[in-house]
Amino acid sequence: MDMVKKLIGRKLKSTRLRNDMTIQELAESSGVSSNMISRIERGLTTPSVEIIVKLANAFGMSISYFVEEAEKGSTIIHTKKGQGEPIFFFEDKHQIISLTQGLRDPNFTVFFDTIEQNCSSGDGGMVHTGEEFALVLEGALEFVIEGEHYALQEGDSIVFKASLPHRWRNLHQGKTLVLWVVSPAPSLN
Repeated sequence: MDMVKKLIGRKLKSTRLRNDMTIQELAESSGVSSNMISRIERGLTTPSVEIIVKLANAFGMSISYFVEEAEKGSTIIHTKKGQGEPIFFFEDKHQIISLTQGLRDPNFTVFFDTIEQNCSSGDGGMVHTGEEFALVLEGALEFVIEGEHYALQEGDSIVFKASLPHRWRNLHQGKTLVLWVVSPAPSLN
């Protein structure tokens, strides 16, 4: 049952963040205590049906949204174009959709990333474990990895050790679309 707890918790958290709500605000609108919400999100407890109904209602969603995937504990995820689970928005400049969300114990994650004009990952280099792969589907992206510059056009890709300080920025006069593969899967907790 562990997986079910984790999946419901993750879905609750991503839905709450997408709706720009704090745990406190969700507690007020759902009538479920913030302590309980926090425990569900951290995967420490499996909510009763009654609680799931209250939480789903607070988002105007059906209870099946939270439960159906947990029951499958999916070993296969088929995503049609334009679908996928939005997991991150940044000021309308940057939208990441996960193409692997809901897969049981993945060892990598695939993201479909829409980056608006002039958007960048910031001035500081990011450093983490594992490997990253990026394929530019449309537009152009500049990577700076360990101080070296790499300009990627449509169809170009790059793969690197994520322990090297890296950052990127959109060079295109418009949106740039990128497919990322990140391993190991970043934890969303």
